[in-house]
Amino acid sequence: MDLKQLEAFVHVAELGSFTRAAITLDTNQPALSRLVRQLEVELRHTLLERNGRGVTLTPAGQRMLAHSKGILSQVQRASQDLDELRGTVGGHFCIGITPSFAKVATHELVRSFRTSFPGATISVAEGLSTYLIEWLMMGRVDAAVLYDTFDTPLIDKRTVFTEELFLIGADDGKPAAKSAREMVKTIALRDIPRYPLVIPGRMHAIRRMLESVAAEQGVRLNIELEVDAVSSILDLVSEGIGYAVLPLNATVSDALKRRFRVIRITEPTLFSRLAIATSSKHTLSQLAVQAIAMLEERVLPLYSAVRSQ
Repeated sequence: MDLKQLEAFVHVAELGSFTRAAITLDTNQPALSRLVRQLEVELRHTLLERNGRGVTLTPAGQRMLAHSKGILSQVQRASQDLDELRGTVGGHFCIGITPSFAKVATHELVRSFRTSFPGATISVAEGLSTYLIEWLMMGRVDAAVLYDTFDTPLIDKRTVFTEELFLIGADDGKPAAKSAREMVKTIALRDIPRYPLVIPGRMHAIRRMLESVAAEQGVRLNIELEVDAVSSILDLVSEGIGYAVLPLNATVSDALKRRFRVIRITEPTLFSRLAIATSSKHTLSQLAVQAIAMLEERVLPLYSAVRSQ
C-alpha cells in the first residue's frame, strides 16, 4: 500500500462518495476508484460497499479507516518534525478532549493556540475518555485531556485536576449545598446499593471508575438507567427516578438552577481525575510539546477556576 491509496480511501470513506472525494482531492473519479481498489486487493479485504447512493464502510473498512488516519497523521508529524530543524514551529496539532472539558475550555484553547503559534493549525476532537485512549494509540491525536481510570499500556498520563464525587438525589427540601464543606449526611459505598442509580454507560470514565471501586469492595451497584448526558441524568434525578454519582459542580452549574440532595460518599471517598495523556509509541513534535505546555499554563487554570466556583 502507499500513501496515495490511504489518502484516497480516507476521503471516500469520510465523504461517503467517490464523486465528492474526487472534487475534494482535485482528481477524477476513475483514478480515485483505482487507488481504493488497489488497496483492497493488497489487503485482501473489501473496505467499501458500493451502492447507488454512494459508499458505506464494511467492518474491515471501519478498522482500516482508523489505522489509515493514524498512519497519515504520523507521516504529517514526521514532515513537521523535520521542518522544525530549521527553527520553524509550524505544522498541525490535534488534541482530543472530553465533553465536560470541551464545554469550558475549547474557546480559550483555540484562541491561545492561534495566538501562540500563528504559523500552525489546530484541530479539536471531542469524545469519551475511552475513545480518546484509542485515538492516541492509533496516532489520530497528538495529546488528550481525559478522565483517568486505569493504567493503559503505552499511554503516559499526568493528573492535573481532581474532583470528589457525590451521590446526587432529588431535592429533599433542605437548604441547597454550595460547597463540599456543607455536606452533612454521608453514606458508605457499601450502602449505595440501596439507591437506584442513573449513571452513564460502560464507556464513560465515571462509570468505569465507580464499578471498579465497587467491585474491589464487593459491592454490586443497583443501576436503574444508563444515560450518558449529564444534563439528562440531572433531569431524571430531579424527577425522583434515581440517584447520580457526579462531581458537586454538576449540580452547582445546572442550567435550570435546580436544587438537589447531595450526599458525601465515604469508605472510600471517590474521585474523578482529569489528566493530560500522550502516547509513548508516537514521538511528539516540537509543536505538540509547546502546545501542551501552553495548555497547562493558560487553559487548565481556567477550567480549574470554573470547576471550583
